[in-house]
Amino acid sequence: MQFFLKRYRDLTVLMLVLAIQILLLAWQVRTGQDVRLIRVWAVASVMPLARIVEFVRANTIGVVREYSQLIDVRSKNAGLEKELGRLKLENQFLKSELATADRARALAAFQSRTQSRTIAARLIGSATGSNSRVVYLDRGAAAGVKKGMAVVTPDGIVGKIVAAFPSASQMMIITDPAFAAGVVSQRTRVHGTLKGQANANCLVEYIQNEDDIKDGDWFFTSGDDRIFPKGMPVGQVRMTRHGSIFRQIQLVPSGMRNGLEEVLIVLEGIHQDIPEGIPAAQELHMLPRPPAEPAADPVKMLDFSTTGSSLTTDADQVIERYRRIGAAQGHTFGSGPAPNFNIGMPEAPRAAPAKPAAPGAPPPTTPTQPPR
Repeated sequence: MQFFLKRYRDLTVLMLVLAIQILLLAWQVRTGQDVRLIRVWAVASVMPLARIVEFVRANTIGVVREYSQLIDVRSKNAGLEKELGRLKLENQFLKSELATADRARALAAFQSRTQSRTIAARLIGSATGSNSRVVYLDRGAAAGVKKGMAVVTPDGIVGKIVAAFPSASQMMIITDPAFAAGVVSQRTRVHGTLKGQANANCLVEYIQNEDDIKDGDWFFTSGDDRIFPKGMPVGQVRMTRHGSIFRQIQLVPSGMRNGLEEVLIVLEGIHQDIPEGIPAAQELHMLPRPPAEPAADPVKMLDFSTTGSSLTTDADQVIERYRRIGAAQGHTFGSGPAPNFNIGMPEAPRAAPAKPAAPGAPPPTTPTQPPR
């Protein structure tokens, strides 16, 4: 056998290769593949090496390329963040400018409506101290600002000038504990004094418990302080209750609702008058007192004949008796010494008896006499 294999070695190898090839062709035909077996073998033998090469490439050259791209992305992200910050600042600036324009338009509209002469000013700083309620404005004595002038906004009063410098002025805000102003209720015309209390609300003092003040009532300046012109809005009542002597009233200032940016300084109010006796170092600006309401005539108050009222009580009869005594003595109630009430009351003139009416004539009318 060994001799046979040595003698026919080439033929044996050829026959073996042919048998293997026939078997492989039969297997390829059986599986229905169109790819040659040599190609399958080549791919199968080369694929592990290709995977190793790709793994090395992806973890070396690919990492370097992705890192370079990441650096580029980071730089772009930093640029976008910078641009976004700039746009936010620009947007905020435009919003502030728009709000400033709206406030300036409101101030101009208020200046055209009010009868007082005003000048616009801007807040430029505040005084030192945690509880300070004093701010500085960019208008001073050079613009005609004086100590004691009122400072208002279209929504209401906000303070008064406490010091005037050449190019600036110092304003005490309405919420300062040292601030005070005369106010009057819009609904009941009750007078009081506005006081600050170092917070967002103010107090209205010196109003009796019997006075009719309700939550939501509006208060306006009364002009009694001779600083604020009469009729400017002050604020709305937030809370009111009875106190030991006077009512306890908390008021929300209407002029502070939109903050303090631009204000109006009242240079000349209606019928403005500078009072005498002011120190020369700091001239005080004060308005004159508001015109007094006409006093009621006491005689007309006691005269019931003009109103058609009837005397139904003893007090009404006494008042009618005093009125007749004063009229008999030619006395005018409210002036001069009192009349003598000890004299007898004059009798009222009696009406003459009526004459019989002619046939067909309308019945005569008689004047109505006040009851005795």
